[in-house]
Amino acid sequence: MKTLANLKELYEKDFYRWITENIELLKNKEFDLVDWENVIEELESIGRSELRSAISFMAVILEHLYKWENFKENNSMGNGWVRSINTSRIQLEELFDDSPSLKRKAKEEIGLAWKSAVRRLVNWFEDPENLYLAIKYFNRIPTEKDFPERCPYTFEQILDYKPWLKDLEE
Repeated sequence: MKTLANLKELYEKDFYRWITENIELLKNKEFDLVDWENVIEELESIGRSELRSAISFMAVILEHLYKWENFKENNSMGNGWVRSINTSRIQLEELFDDSPSLKRKAKEEIGLAWKSAVRRLVNWFEDPENLYLAIKYFNRIPTEKDFPERCPYTFEQILDYKPWLKDLEE
């Protein structure tokens, strides 16, 4: 016999079974037996995870846009950044297709995405193969303070801006 106490215990011991048991209870409209406290917690966690994914994709795009426009040394440099931007945009678009309201929330979190992008940029300059670029552009390894505090790109640019095509458009 299923009880709320059994379900709460199951949540800690066998998460997958906890899910299937709660699904069965919901399908059978046995709402009084559902472990609502943990169901709500898990739903909130899923929402946060979706938003974190969107912010992460935006951070990758921002990092690579910024590198392209500020640190591209030659014609062979940056092709990986373009591929990464395009892949991240596709993944972001798929997230927004599945959850259209997430797009509005992600737009509100552009500051968090930029903060993450700046951390990635600092880390990139710390890589031994990029130390010469750190010296060239900053005379040292840069810190977060060496980059704009506010995101230099709009949300629309995150989704569509392609600076590598400027030469073709001119």
